[in-house]
Amino acid sequence: MAKGGLREEMPKRPPEERIKDFKEVALGFTEEQAVKEASRCLRCPHKPCVNGCPVGVDVPSFLKLVAERRFEEAYFLIKEKCPIPAITGRVCPQEKQCEGVCTLAKVGRPIAIGAIERFVADWAREHSVEERIPKPKPTGKKVAVIGSGPASIVVAADLAKLGYEVTMFEAFHILGGVLVYGIPEYRLPKELVRHEIGYLKELGVNTKLGILVGRTISLEELLEEYDAVFLGVGAGHPRFLNIPGENYSCIYTANEFLTRINLMRAFLFPEYDTPIRVGKRVAVIGAGNTAMDAARSALRLGAEEVAILYRRTRKEMPARAEEIKNAEEEGVKFILLVQPVEFLSDNGRDVSRIKLMKMKLGPPDESGRPRPVPTGEITYFDADTVINAIGFHPNPLIPRSTPGLKTDRKGRIIVDEMGRTSLKRVYAGGDIVIGEGTVIEAMGWGRKASKAIHMDLSGSIYGRTI
Repeated sequence: MAKGGLREEMPKRPPEERIKDFKEVALGFTEEQAVKEASRCLRCPHKPCVNGCPVGVDVPSFLKLVAERRFEEAYFLIKEKCPIPAITGRVCPQEKQCEGVCTLAKVGRPIAIGAIERFVADWAREHSVEERIPKPKPTGKKVAVIGSGPASIVVAADLAKLGYEVTMFEAFHILGGVLVYGIPEYRLPKELVRHEIGYLKELGVNTKLGILVGRTISLEELLEEYDAVFLGVGAGHPRFLNIPGENYSCIYTANEFLTRINLMRAFLFPEYDTPIRVGKRVAVIGAGNTAMDAARSALRLGAEEVAILYRRTRKEMPARAEEIKNAEEEGVKFILLVQPVEFLSDNGRDVSRIKLMKMKLGPPDESGRPRPVPTGEITYFDADTVINAIGFHPNPLIPRSTPGLKTDRKGRIIVDEMGRTSLKRVYAGGDIVIGEGTVIEAMGWGRKASKAIHMDLSGSIYGRTI
């Protein structure tokens, strides 16, 4: 196979089949596809893809191993930097990171790095590849990790490998954070998440579930017992539209809607005792990945029509192109350049219509995208279910309950370039620091913080490396 040839495409289940259930949509590469795609790599000496990966996976080296069918070695190489490759291979926005800077992207289409990473991780699981669990000398130091999402997973894994006694605190009854409550089963099977996170237990990480730090126990109390504390509590606090009628029934935040489905298994009701009501005509407000997840989930729960309402155009949608395409294939409609200004009800209780202001694009705002500007023209959209997916705020509980922990005007914890907060021995990373980000961005912050914790607790930058 000549290097730089045609890119292999990930096979998917047909739309008419997949919208009837919550089984995984993408089927993954076959062995032959993975080998063929990995063989396209040019082995660039400057390795731009490594710099494009927030956790620094040695992409060219693992692609070379795949091309040579040395899958087990490829798996162990990835695991050196990424503790959850089956997850990142599925949900990372590779097109903006490793694949986005791939040299082949300049002359054609980049290597399908994410799909190959997924293949390697799935192959290792299917072949019961045994992990090489390090047995480091104990440091005698204890670290508390708050939250169990992507940033926390990296911190816990990194420090456990270095001999720290790590305890992870999670408010929910299941580990995984946004991986279990925010991402639907058809994109990220929860059994796979449990398998990947099982690696932490093999490393010796202790876990305490149902502990809400800031309520059940304070940060100050944790600092009395632990040598360092990492805050990876995410950005799960919903943003509201603050318009008339927002309290009518059948108006969900995406956070509640997806948590009921993903974590509490509402799609398996009554086998699981979490009901959820989805009407015939559903409106989803927003156009990020969360909006696409909510819209596609609503279809699977029996909605006859689902529409995305977005105040900009398709070009400005923040969702991954792959997720937008999947939503379109499954029948989700897109109504663009509209902004909800009021929710209306026929019976004074349940939402029935949305009053929309038509918008036009103006000069760029702080995000760099054209600012939506009201035109003064009003239109209406009939809907018996509304899902608000306009975004999230950082979780405010710990900052509000911890004197001296500095935050910015948006409620994000202020840290230095390595995740150190304003409080000594307290570190933070992920969405609580950057606002809404991606899984791999959060993991990148976890890697920075684990290095800082190790550096500070070992008293030397020349300790064992991460």
